[in-house]
Amino acid sequence: MRVILLWIFVAFLCAYAFRDWFKSLCGLILLMAVIEHPDIPKNVANIQGLNPWNVVLLGVGLNWLMQRRGQGLTWDMPRHVTMLLFAYLGVVVVGFIRLMVDRGNIFLSAYDPTPLGLTSEYFINTIKWVMPGIMLYDGCRTRANMKWGMTAVLGVFVLLAIQLAKYMPASAAVSGAEFTRISRKIIQNEIGYHAVNMSMILSGASWAMLATMPLFRKAWQKLAVLGMFVLIVYGQALTAGRMGYATWAMIGLVLCVIRWRKLLLLVPVVPILVVVFLPGVAERFMEGFGDDAGQVGAAVDDYAVTSGRTLIWPYVIDKIEESPIVGHGRRAMTRTGVETFLYEQLGEGFPHPHNAYLEMLLDNGLIGFLLVMPFYGIVVLYSIRLFLDSRNPLFNAVGGMTCALVFALLIAAMGSQTFYPREGAVGMWCAIGMMLRMYKSRQGMPALVRQMQVAKRHRGQMHRPGMATPSLGRVGQ
Repeated sequence: MRVILLWIFVAFLCAYAFRDWFKSLCGLILLMAVIEHPDIPKNVANIQGLNPWNVVLLGVGLNWLMQRRGQGLTWDMPRHVTMLLFAYLGVVVVGFIRLMVDRGNIFLSAYDPTPLGLTSEYFINTIKWVMPGIMLYDGCRTRANMKWGMTAVLGVFVLLAIQLAKYMPASAAVSGAEFTRISRKIIQNEIGYHAVNMSMILSGASWAMLATMPLFRKAWQKLAVLGMFVLIVYGQALTAGRMGYATWAMIGLVLCVIRWRKLLLLVPVVPILVVVFLPGVAERFMEGFGDDAGQVGAAVDDYAVTSGRTLIWPYVIDKIEESPIVGHGRRAMTRTGVETFLYEQLGEGFPHPHNAYLEMLLDNGLIGFLLVMPFYGIVVLYSIRLFLDSRNPLFNAVGGMTCALVFALLIAAMGSQTFYPREGAVGMWCAIGMMLRMYKSRQGMPALVRQMQVAKRHRGQMHRPGMATPSLGRVGQ
């Protein structure tokens, strides 16, 4: 029944895209909350790539291309940002080509190792996750559309948190016994995302939700936002992802230092609340310190604390040094034999380095690393500027939301994740698209402020019969 309802929703979005591609795009983004569920078909009639999300993406994308000219939309992203984005995607494409050239050395049981299967997984399924963000940049040219986009992105996080609260027993966060095993099994079977990835997604989502507070004036609205913040935090607590926990704390600390300095007074209170209300989370976070969870002693189990990350990183670094400039191409851990070697030495497979920075250096070398990281640098810089700009509450909200979601990836990347676009980063790419549109609109704010001051002085004259009232519906207004 759920699959039937999903296809009905997919058909509606595709049909409605002919009328308004932007609203259907928002529906496509909301689908990210359920698209990884095990019941959702990954293909139809065994056709590679034919699944509900891709069908809607194709329908929305085609209507976007057909309608944007009639709507007078022109590509106006700043040239330097466009170049950085193309350089980023260029690194992805070159890494994929090198993978295809050396595909004889790769065997992935989870994916089809044929040229078609590798193209689908490592090219199409990488580039497509960026497309919603690009289309949001093009479509969020009014205040109404910007709010639609923010609602869709934040709605995904709320829906994911609701599913976590529904399927994960509350007792798991109270008792640390087998917390990790239970959370990973339930999250994988009932929601479809990996628990580690889910923890990263929600680590930034809660702060992104809190950043929207300036948009609301009524007390009940602010309480609703605060309630959703707590819901997302609770959902993340149920993931048992320690790197996600640390990322959440670091994001909050950074945002407080940047703008919310009064909240720094609550920093000592947070650990106390966790220990009192979520002792299982505290036990999970302290796993590996001392003989028993939560009891810090002289003995520290490095493997348990870092899940083996610090043990494999020296081998990854050695392999990076063999080709430090250009790297080894996509999925170098598998193709160069590092994964097999680690399995033989440690008895556990590591198909990726558990560090996105090392993965980028291993796959694409210093050249690829220097082509990718400036994009994130400019995104963080622009997001912080918006976050600190008090002229418009939308600036604060969109800037803060993007800061939180991008910081989530950049911080969690030190212990997991990847810089190759993937399903868990769709919300971040959407936020980046909206932030760049808002930053573009912000550049015209000084002239706009002067226009509004003139309009205010002559307000009475503007409402005389026969005189047009200037439109204030653009996104920067």
